[in-house]
Amino acid sequence: MSKAFVFPGQGAQSIGMGQALAEAYPAAKAIFEEVDEALGESLSGLIWDGDQETLTLTQNAQPALMATSMAAMRALEAEGVGVDQAAMVAGHSLGEYSALAAAGALQIGDCARLLRTRGLAMQAAVPVGQGAMAAILGLDLAAVRDVAEAAAQGEVCQAANDNDPAQVVVSGNAAAVERAVDIAKEKGAKRAVLLPVSAPFHCALMQPAADAMAEALAEVQIAKPKVPVVANVRAAQVEDPEEIRSLLVEQVTGSVRWRESVEHMGGAGVTEIWEIGAGKALSGMVRRINREIAVRAVGTPEDVAAAVADA
Repeated sequence: MSKAFVFPGQGAQSIGMGQALAEAYPAAKAIFEEVDEALGESLSGLIWDGDQETLTLTQNAQPALMATSMAAMRALEAEGVGVDQAAMVAGHSLGEYSALAAAGALQIGDCARLLRTRGLAMQAAVPVGQGAMAAILGLDLAAVRDVAEAAAQGEVCQAANDNDPAQVVVSGNAAAVERAVDIAKEKGAKRAVLLPVSAPFHCALMQPAADAMAEALAEVQIAKPKVPVVANVRAAQVEDPEEIRSLLVEQVTGSVRWRESVEHMGGAGVTEIWEIGAGKALSGMVRRINREIAVRAVGTPEDVAAAVADA
């Protein structure tokens, strides 16, 4: 069976994630220590003993989710299942950084610092309350693009995440996104709901954050990944370090083409997808995109044991 490893994005965070892995595997614990050292603070203390509200702040959630994904990856490696056993890797939004770290293209410390910068820059790009995001269920991408265009009325409203055939997320100015919710319902969406996010990610309003990431990424060494990475904004495999660098900048304002990314993996012969890290959101999306692909979530020592037994 041809496997792909995928890595979750924001929203999967929870207090206590990765702690059992760190207790069971020294290599997993070392990841959290490396991230703490890179950030000059005890992020692991926040992840395991903090409060959900502080963990959910974008600048904390992003490096925390990467650390948890990499801890799970190191646990798998300790049991003899490495990234070289995957045909390709991918990640949803910030998860693309986890995918690059797993594939050896980014160092863990660099990855943690980049994600802290990314989280702060994304939060600072738009004052709180001026931007919004909404999930639209039951309309396809083309229909949602039409909704976003009708809702914009001179403001920004864009399809930000094409998650699966029944869920597309729009992002932009708060008033425009609220209009999109109403228009989507009129057009027959099953549901259209505002999301509890602190900023309008993956739209043109994030340009200041893209500029900040261009600067930060210019200082970081990116190696050729050990296995191809399916890039969010392209929904295709990339391996060239300079291309990866520019796509990570583009990703801040560009849409997350997750449905197409999973379709690409299936088309390339992937028959099994492992979601590495916190939560199971991507597993659900994969099932809705391609029922032929087997999925499993790997986020606890028990999950690691089960995955290794089947590998």
